[in-house]
Amino acid sequence: MADASMDRVNRFRAEAASRGLPSKEVEEWICVARPAVYLAEGGNGPLVAQVGGDPMLPQDVPRPSDPFVASVDLAALPPGVTGLPLPADGHLLLFSGTDVHGIGGQVSDAVLYVPAGTPTTSSPLAHGWREPYRPRELRTVWHQPSAQMPESFALDRWGDFPEDEQFELADELGDAWAHVGGYRPSWALQIGGHPVSPQNDPVHYARDPEEADPSEQGGTAHGEGADDWALLATWSCGDDVTELDSGVAHWVVRRRDVAARRFDRVHRYVEMA
Repeated sequence: MADASMDRVNRFRAEAASRGLPSKEVEEWICVARPAVYLAEGGNGPLVAQVGGDPMLPQDVPRPSDPFVASVDLAALPPGVTGLPLPADGHLLLFSGTDVHGIGGQVSDAVLYVPAGTPTTSSPLAHGWREPYRPRELRTVWHQPSAQMPESFALDRWGDFPEDEQFELADELGDAWAHVGGYRPSWALQIGGHPVSPQNDPVHYARDPEEADPSEQGGTAHGEGADDWALLATWSCGDDVTELDSGVAHWVVRRRDVAARRFDRVHRYVEMA
């Protein structure tokens, strides 16, 4: 863990102790935190991601069924900051519409990995009334441990039916963590870590057997492999999507599928406040 991240963890321990929170749960909160990287506009660093506009696609790839959201230059990410077995280079392209009906699920063309050196060309995508999202360059990058949402922590820690006091404790842990978070610019894209959702945890949705592939139902999602599910990315739509109030799009995936470059197995969820 980097010095800055360890400093935050230590300040969280001190803050939690000052609030009288039980050390056992404090350490569990730290234990389940995951590394994440956040990308934002501004700064004069190298271009890490391009949001909006037209994607650069290989000529032989079928056109994705949803609008282009972002292209992330994986070689520009510091090594190990996402906690995911992502390729060391190439580009990760994310696609999403803004339909919030239903709870989402597997979308085979929601993510495309383009290996480094692959010939590509600018590829306008036609999606009815939806104009391409506003082009933006993301050059500000920072990484730090990402904590679970309090409700998700409570459910994972104490089962499907935590008591009110346990939910309250999770909220207090979340408040203490946020208190020592320090200033962060408004981010547009998160890679790795835990999701921040205005409604429900998309990782929990993906783990649900009813959301699993038919061949994996019957206990696989909540049993062996449940911890394999992880957040791949979250896009904070902001003013780019006026029809959604505080809209977000999440892409959720199994780590083993990332390692196998099976991005066709990604699950996507779109929510708003």
